[in-house]
Amino acid sequence: MASALQHHQLERDNVSLHFVSQGEGPLVIFAHGFPGLWYSWREQLPALAAAGYRAVALDMRGYGRSSRPQDSAAYHFDELAKDLLAVQDYFAASDAVLVGHDFGANLTWHMGLHYPERISAIVVLASPRGMPLAGGGDTLPSTLFAQVAEQHFFHMHYFQTVGVAEADLAGVELEFLERLFWALSASGNLLDWTRYPSGSTTYLDVLAKPSQALPWSWMSQEDFDYYCREYMSTGGELVFAGGLNSYRAMDANWQSYQSQLLDTIHCPALFLAGAEDPVIKLCDPEVFSTMRDSLADLRGEILIPGAGHFVQQEQPEESNRVLIDFLQGL
Repeated sequence: MASALQHHQLERDNVSLHFVSQGEGPLVIFAHGFPGLWYSWREQLPALAAAGYRAVALDMRGYGRSSRPQDSAAYHFDELAKDLLAVQDYFAASDAVLVGHDFGANLTWHMGLHYPERISAIVVLASPRGMPLAGGGDTLPSTLFAQVAEQHFFHMHYFQTVGVAEADLAGVELEFLERLFWALSASGNLLDWTRYPSGSTTYLDVLAKPSQALPWSWMSQEDFDYYCREYMSTGGELVFAGGLNSYRAMDANWQSYQSQLLDTIHCPALFLAGAEDPVIKLCDPEVFSTMRDSLADLRGEILIPGAGHFVQQEQPEESNRVLIDFLQGL
């Protein structure tokens, strides 16, 4: 019988971190992005526990039952890295495999490069390394975002100014979550942003209403209700603190690490994404070539059919199979 989920809380430098664990064995840590929670890995925790691993999924700072600092400086890679290392220390683990999705993927690339003594292998979902708009070039990310926004609405620019998205999303948070989950999934429809000018356009304006009511094949009404409760547990400007501040921290991360963003990562690596992920479809093939060139031990670059941006939730059985195969090959 698989072990039960266990909830944990630790305090680090006035930040409280909530995380969930299942199983015993080598440590595998899961880091989500936006919109996500520890719950985004609900299908992975029992599968890895059954395969002989201690699987740990965080509410990253800014989300769920972890603290939600309002200052974007609190979301710098240096602070997020300390969170992950504190979780490793909590379990007295000298090293761990790190699995990251979306903003968690960006952090995973960072950890694989800068903490080789603590991160033994990495699995990255949905966010290839070296994406130009993520700061892989010679221009400040926010400058690139603003250049795109001169042509049409661009969410990464829209999120930069403190207070704008917070005000626009007040009162429509749950509609925003539902539309965002749907639009980025394999069944969804991310509207053509080139039809929407910047200015008064909001992110909600460019997210189509779901063509199918909940439940969906990969998200039950109960699943969605859990996300809603956890996000709305604080209310006000803190609802989306993690996601918004992760966008606003991109300049600071770039300024600290721009010269090393594409240095070679030597630990074993796996890239996994949904074949229908809009992020993947929008990537120039050169991005994947750049990623391959920067990884000394890339053991797989896998696109799973029938999955969009939330690959581990949309196609959990195949995602788990690929993940466990990688872990067992280490």
